[in-house]
Amino acid sequence: MSSVVIKVEGVGKSFVINHEQRERYTALRDVVSQKAKKIFSFPFNTKPAVSKETFWALNDINFTVEQGDRLGIVGRNGAGKSTLLKILSRITEPTKGTVSIKGRVASLLEVGTGFHPELTGRENIFLNGAILGMSRQEIKTKFDEIVDFAEVEQFLDTPVKRYSSGMYVRLAFAVAAHLEPEILVVDEVLAVGDAQFQKKCLGKMQDVSNNEGRTVLFVSHNMQAINNLCTKGIYLKNGQLILQDKISRVTDNYMSHGETFKTKEELHTKIDKAPSDPDFELLDIEMFQNGDEVFSSVVNGKPLDVKIKYKLKNKLTGFRIFMDLCDDSGTVIFRSFHDEATDGMQALEPGNYTSAVTIPNDILSPITYDLRFLFGIHAIRMVQPMEGVTIRIHVEQTGNYNKAYNGQYTDGKICLSLPWEIIKKTN
Repeated sequence: MSSVVIKVEGVGKSFVINHEQRERYTALRDVVSQKAKKIFSFPFNTKPAVSKETFWALNDINFTVEQGDRLGIVGRNGAGKSTLLKILSRITEPTKGTVSIKGRVASLLEVGTGFHPELTGRENIFLNGAILGMSRQEIKTKFDEIVDFAEVEQFLDTPVKRYSSGMYVRLAFAVAAHLEPEILVVDEVLAVGDAQFQKKCLGKMQDVSNNEGRTVLFVSHNMQAINNLCTKGIYLKNGQLILQDKISRVTDNYMSHGETFKTKEELHTKIDKAPSDPDFELLDIEMFQNGDEVFSSVVNGKPLDVKIKYKLKNKLTGFRIFMDLCDDSGTVIFRSFHDEATDGMQALEPGNYTSAVTIPNDILSPITYDLRFLFGIHAIRMVQPMEGVTIRIHVEQTGNYNKAYNGQYTDGKICLSLPWEIIKKTN
């Protein structure tokens, strides 16, 4: 008997994008002129010209998943990961191709998926169980486990519309994982929770796969989490399936073929081709050591000055730049925010800005890093380029890294000199 629980054959999903032709600027005289034309023109010729474009979010996707597999799905923003999960969760239909699924599917794709905001946490547990085809008695047997896992007992009889995003996700995951679906589908939504809860969720997904034989599909940008949880993986790029293999090969392929920039020319090409954003425009990213501009090759014995130049087109409250220092496997070593030294969210007027930061000397190890920059408006949205900008830097050893001590050397992803103290016991 076949153990295949998901079979995807030739699946594609397209969307029609309308492009309305508009003038970029309309003066008062143009408005008056257009109104006058409408009075004397044929009434049906009033709509602006519209052109249509077909966009394929997924195209010709083929793969199978066996019972008990923990499948990691990786790819950059816009690769088609969420569209694929919505098709597998039967939220949307494919434009072409077929999907065969054996068993019940529980999905956690967005904060609030499957919950009714006006109902309480208790009522939503029973509602979700009923949607999964479980009887009231079956749900009751799992009820205490769900509440205990979600840690929301105090708020069980509160409408979930009053929950924080973290509470929402905790309860939604607990329901999805405990109501015994054969297939559990989880998107990046777990990133909303705190680190301890994320670890708890990863452990639960591992348990339901190992001990209960259930299948898990997991999307994340955290390669460490993907590698720790999943046994197999698929890599999507621009709506195409690039690779299906064991998870280590998939993540290695994804990291090595990711869009990291190794020359200033590559970076400027990316910036020039980035889609337009109504609020933000990235102009340049510069790096200097001792006043000399550097890019992909730096030394650890000198401070690294980073400058991000950009334009704000409107007044923005809560605009934020994230800078992640990642190792070559994509694991974030540390994250820094460009406004972390200020109290509260700043309101910035339209104009050109430069945000600057310095990475001190003797912090970087002589290895390869990725500096990843992301741009967004706090608690509202990320701005273009949505996937951010990642610059790969190779660090040459010239500073104090790996100080020799009795023939032994220090090691690590970064080098920190900490102030130790030796205290002699006096009694």
